[in-house]
Amino acid sequence: MASSVTISSRFNGPPDSGNGGYSCGVLAAHIDGPARVRLHVPPPLDRALEVRPGAGGGVEMFDGQNLVGTAAPSPFDLEIPAAPTIEQAKDAMTRYPFYQGHVFPTCFVCGPGRPAHDGLGIFPGPVKDWDLLASSWQPDGGLLDDGGAVRPEIVWSALDCPGYFACMGPQPRPAVLGELQLKILEKVPGNEPLVVFAWPLGQEGRKLFGGTALATADGKVLACARSIWILLKS
Repeated sequence: MASSVTISSRFNGPPDSGNGGYSCGVLAAHIDGPARVRLHVPPPLDRALEVRPGAGGGVEMFDGQNLVGTAAPSPFDLEIPAAPTIEQAKDAMTRYPFYQGHVFPTCFVCGPGRPAHDGLGIFPGPVKDWDLLASSWQPDGGLLDDGGAVRPEIVWSALDCPGYFACMGPQPRPAVLGELQLKILEKVPGNEPLVVFAWPLGQEGRKLFGGTALATADGKVLACARSIWILLKS
């Protein structure tokens, strides 16, 4: 059966389209367990999008006749480095390179131009070098479910942008999120500080690969993701 979803303008990446991670999470909500989501066009904001059954237990999201994204079940393994401490993550945030000059300063996840508590405020910087980036994160109460856990689509959001910065290193280039695979290992508590961290996974032509994870203050990994970023042609 088809259903519809709407991506509110609060959850933007670029000013006129949905944040990639949030949009992926909205579609992944129709999949049980780990999922792989591919975005085919920038997700429009404040418009009803139709979600239809797809092949292999997957789903497809349409804006009218235009395919916006596809999602499918996708178990995967990911080698995850040890999580930085909260203190290391806070220190790494001081080296976030885009407090000034951010191309999308109102991005829901990593934009420094959002009002307080409106975006996620995740600002990943290098822990020691660009092989590992981190940011501390305290989820806002309005992003939690009735049980006090961070809503899944918000977890997808949090594990999006840090992967871009890890892929790009100190010299970022224009790129779009092509695919995000994510699995939530345990419910993410909303009442304690968390660590978001990311690391590069290599490059093949115009495709760059990044790993991201979300951990508690004592280093327990709660969710992880693998992202593919497509460099735009100059």
